Amino acid sequence: MSSRHLPAIQPLTARSVAISTLLGYHPPALPAQALIKVGELFGIAERTTRVALTRMAADGDVTVDNGICRLTERLVRRQAQQEQACSPIPKEWNGNWEVAVVTTTARPLAERVSLRKSMLGARFAELREGVWTRPANLLQHIDRIATEQCLFFEGRYRNDAELAAELWDLSAWAAESRRLCVELEAADSLVSGFMANAEVFRQLLLDPCLPPELLPADWPGDELRQRFSEFNRAYAQRLREYSQG
Repeated sequence: MSSRHLPAIQPLTARSVAISTLLGYHPPALPAQALIKVGELFGIAERTTRVALTRMAADGDVTVDNGICRLTERLVRRQAQQEQACSPIPKEWNGNWEVAVVTTTARPLAERVSLRKSMLGARFAELREGVWTRPANLLQHIDRIATEQCLFFEGRYRNDAELAAELWDLSAWAAESRRLCVELEAADSLVSGFMANAEVFRQLLLDPCLPPELLPADWPGDELRQRFSEFNRAYAQRLREYSQG
């Protein structure tokens, strides 16, 4: 799976900075003035942050009471789901591959785009147009978008390693992950840490999470996840201290 399958990392916005800051607190609530201070650290003007908070309240992302901004449960749940997507739960692999074959015809563009997003989110790779597959080694929920458009079944392939190498560029993923491990270590400011966090999060979503039998011996997936978790804990503390200072 290559990076072209995911949208590019977007520039920092007042909304993304506010949400990331709030998620570092338990419960996720802060005075608006603290969020403005963090926004200014990233070069975001006070007025821009205030406008963003107003829009977030209108969209149901935050509630505002006596100047205190609090993330709504909807957004907290969505963030938790995204974080869980970085580390899907494995199961013992019996050698089978999951296969999804598109059965609907004359699909509108919106449906085709939605299916692609759904299948990539479930870490399937496209073997050919309308056929998606991956090893059956993950405990995960296949969403309604995919089940309505595809027929799912399991099967075997004569050469698992050959198929995995055809579907995923494992050497490129490993090389980029090692680079990001170094980048996390070098992220010594709140701004560089924010950007490194976004890059690693995106990289983990691209991890095919294959069975160990199909991975190189020095696969850096677990190391990147561990460093990402440790970095996030430390970064959240630094951001809290800055916002309260």
